[in-house]
Order: sequence, then C-alpha cells, then structure tokens
Amino acid sequence: MSDTLLASVAGFPEFISFFFLAILLIILFCRFYTWITPHDELALIKENNSAAAIAFAGALIGFALPLSSAITHSLSLADCAIWGAIALVVQVLTFAVVRFALKQLPERINKGEIAAGVFSAGCSIAIGLINSASMTY
Repeated sequence: MSDTLLASVAGFPEFISFFFLAILLIILFCRFYTWITPHDELALIKENNSAAAIAFAGALIGFALPLSSAITHSLSLADCAIWGAIALVVQVLTFAVVRFALKQLPERINKGEIAAGVFSAGCSIAIGLINSASMTY
C-alpha cells in the first residue's frame, strides 16, 4: 500500500466516530422534536400531510446545518457532542418560538396547511444557518 493510501484510510476511525455521533444526535433531535410538538409528525407524514412533512424536513435541515458545523470545527468527539447538543436545544426551542409567533401552528399543520409548514420550515432553516455560522470557535 502506498503512503498516500495509508494516510487516507488512517482517518477512517475518526470518520466513523463523528458519523455515528451525528446519527445518534439526529435520532435524539427527532425524538425531542416530536416530543415537544403537540402533533404527531410521523403519523401525519404517513397520512400524506405535506405541511407536516415540510415542517419536519425543515427542522431536520435546520438541525443538520449546525451539526455539520460542529463536526467541522470540533477539537474532539466530546467537543462535537457538546456543540451538537447545543444545536439540538436551539432547534427545539425554535419550534416553541415559532409556535408563539404563529398562532395555532400545530392545528394548521394538522389540517395540512402548506403555508404553516413552509413558514415553520423556513424559520427552522434560518435559525439553523445562524446557529451554524455562530459555531466558528
């Protein structure tokens, strides 16, 4: 094996570690997010509710953006876990704030109102971008 190839695969254990940490954080995010929202996103998505799918996809993207930044800028796996947890809390709180700003948001998503889903997704992604950019430590 050439030195270049060996150098390339030498980082594989770190890749696996960060990748599985990210998957774990995404699973935790989905659990917390679906726990705090009064509507059942997964059931609504199974029923072909586009508003719920859009809102949930936006929340996932909004969380993945700062999680990606945390992975990129972390000094260690523990550092990444801490900043990933911070991103999780910020994104979950985003729904609470958006729910306050847009009255009857859960009910509107339950009814399949696309505008409510798009607004929720847009806010989640916007906060995710800001959260991500703030992780430039």
